[in-house]
Amino acid sequence: MPVRNGGAFLAGAVQSILDQSLQEFELLLVDDHSSDGAIDRLHRNDDRLVVLSHEGAGVSSAFNAGLARARGQFIARMDADDIASRDRLEQQVSFLRLHEDIDICGACVEIFSEQKIAGGNERYQAWLNNLRTPQAIRREMFIESPIPNPTAMFRSTALRSLGGFHDPEWPEDYDLYLRADARGIKMGKPPGCLLRWREHPGRLTRTEDRYSQGNFQAAKAHYLANSRLPAGEPVVIWGAGPGGRLMHDLLQGEGTAIKGFLDIHPRRIGGQKRGLPIWPLDKLSALVDSFILVAVGTAGVRPEIREFMDRHARIEGEDYLFVA
Repeated sequence: MPVRNGGAFLAGAVQSILDQSLQEFELLLVDDHSSDGAIDRLHRNDDRLVVLSHEGAGVSSAFNAGLARARGQFIARMDADDIASRDRLEQQVSFLRLHEDIDICGACVEIFSEQKIAGGNERYQAWLNNLRTPQAIRREMFIESPIPNPTAMFRSTALRSLGGFHDPEWPEDYDLYLRADARGIKMGKPPGCLLRWREHPGRLTRTEDRYSQGNFQAAKAHYLANSRLPAGEPVVIWGAGPGGRLMHDLLQGEGTAIKGFLDIHPRRIGGQKRGLPIWPLDKLSALVDSFILVAVGTAGVRPEIREFMDRHARIEGEDYLFVA
């Protein structure tokens, strides 16, 4: 558990781990230059709680300091502002022991806040909790990170083989799961909600630029270009709006050539963006050798797009991917 100024939420997060039904673990709390006194106020009457002072900087460095000290066969990630269910660790260990081909175990979550969560978070929660099998997680890897980071449990050997967390320009957790995907490492989740994931304005994802939407897209483009796009196959982007144009620019920066755009907007069709043609959707029948990246993020449209692709005998993950 990397911690920098855990504040009022830290004690509850720590206690939710110390109260686990699975008793044999150590909780390595890595103090990353905290100054709010929250760690000092913790009750230290449980030998399983080990506080480590870290001289580095940032959440990746702090986590890796804990990883270097960890002795377990399984390494679980936890944040200082969330609440684990009492059987979280037990369920995840059982899942990994049952599924020997899976090396990263996430969990279903309940997003909560002092205020009611908005519709976007409700859709995001439903999306996350629907991705449980390795096949589903790999298929939708480039929409968003399918593993909520504070739910992750790793086989120690797999996490160490990945070199722990890196410190890229984009989100460090998404980077880790994209690297795992590129290596063919399988990820999955057991049934049932195992973590209450707190939404609040002070979350790192709300305060640091590396978690901006543009940086998420940069991570996608990097790993698409270097691991998931079929070599030598032309790429077409569905969506000539801002998201599609950004993906074009990022992929071009990674050395990937784009053939053109598909769109449904009548004022775009027949025109050009980035010097490339914008075709109507019926052009798809002629693009038999092209890989399609769907850069349309409008709420609720994915089922319609999948149905359209099914009618054209296009297989998700093999012939097209969602990137928004």
